[in-house]
Amino acid sequence: MAIQFDETNLSASMVGTEHGLTKQEVAAARTLALSALASFQKASEEKVYGFPDLPLERDIVKEILTYTANVRGSYDTVCVVGIGGSALGAWALDCGLRGPHPVQAPFSLKNPRLVILDNVDPVFIASAIQSMNPKKTLVVVIAKSGATAETCSTFLIVSNWLYSRIGKTAARRIAVVTSEGRGDLKTLAVREGYATFHLPENVGGRFSVLSAVGLLPAALVGFDIDALLKGAAQMNLLCWSNDLTKNIALRAALSHYLLLSKHNKPIQVAFPYSNQLWGMAFWFRQLWAESLGKAKTRAGEVVHVGQTPIAALGATDQHSQVQLYMEGPNDKVFSFWAVKKLSDTGEIPEKKLGLEGFDYLAGQNLAKLLDCERRATEAALTENSRPNCTYTLDRVDVLHIGMFFQLMEFQTAFLGEMLNINAFDQEGVELGKKFTFGLMGRKGFKDYKTRFAAYEAKRK
Repeated sequence: MAIQFDETNLSASMVGTEHGLTKQEVAAARTLALSALASFQKASEEKVYGFPDLPLERDIVKEILTYTANVRGSYDTVCVVGIGGSALGAWALDCGLRGPHPVQAPFSLKNPRLVILDNVDPVFIASAIQSMNPKKTLVVVIAKSGATAETCSTFLIVSNWLYSRIGKTAARRIAVVTSEGRGDLKTLAVREGYATFHLPENVGGRFSVLSAVGLLPAALVGFDIDALLKGAAQMNLLCWSNDLTKNIALRAALSHYLLLSKHNKPIQVAFPYSNQLWGMAFWFRQLWAESLGKAKTRAGEVVHVGQTPIAALGATDQHSQVQLYMEGPNDKVFSFWAVKKLSDTGEIPEKKLGLEGFDYLAGQNLAKLLDCERRATEAALTENSRPNCTYTLDRVDVLHIGMFFQLMEFQTAFLGEMLNINAFDQEGVELGKKFTFGLMGRKGFKDYKTRFAAYEAKRK
């Protein structure tokens, strides 16, 4: 079980000094990297930030496994109601361990499916509800604040659907994940008697996949959450090391810091060459964007810093995005996500058709073709002076996914320290939420409705 990070194609010797990193540049920044490690470790030990502790939290695992054992066999659908960090982790896990829809095996009481309601598009919500049987659906509503507008509104619709179809027993088919000591969702859960699971206050939504936010849906659809946390715990050991040859999260963060700050690479393309990792690319997109896109440093200096994440799927997006990447602005760094051993090789029949476009492929396999596609794209980008690196998972299984989640979260935290920003707040998101509350008439947000009216008047 292992994950490797290969930064060879980020070097100046491969892509030139304008776009790549010199050995002297990396060596000079080593002190910065170790300082970032030390400062984040201190904050973690002081419990300011809690995600590093999640793989070691056994009480919540016991609660989840006990609940899962009690309800198993009573549902064929787990309906997650959440948005952002309350939904993307569960989706990433589902794609990683069972593959993306529609290629998953038929759902049943023994193999429940995961339906994630992460948007308030009314057609989407109505279609999802029509696809579910209320007598065989278990609803998991997730909101740390307990007042997320999208989650609360969708839950009102879904819970009304459940109660109207099966009566008061609907309460036994609803579980809640929220903060322990605050929020209207917590109040409602207590009032209605919903099974309730809590997440630590020092764990933000985008860092919460290894809390009850991700573990409860994962356990309910049958994933081994003990193995998931075991993989994450093993990555923890590497991420606390001050040896950069072992600490790939710190090494990768340093590379991205230098490319962003010294070589004008404000965009990162996460490029998984595995459909199983496609959901994780969207999870990563939120993690990277919300954590690192900040207006000010911790000292209040205006910087407007950040690296824009883009998700691309190999080999699919070689045919939709790579033209831009090869010949467009050289403002990107590419992070390939590779898998050393796929669970199926996709053998191509040996029969030849007498047609060159087909016959050279005969007797080979899709795993080799996918790997060649990735390596060819790496080579082509490098030849065009486009810096790129590769993360390689030995395989895609629950252990490696746990490792990869934790690797990416540590990498993000380390880069935040190097940039001297708070990677754990999200003020830019909050303003839009407050405008929404004002427009929807929530008490206490009248000023934001007034501000929005001024905006509308200015537009006219």
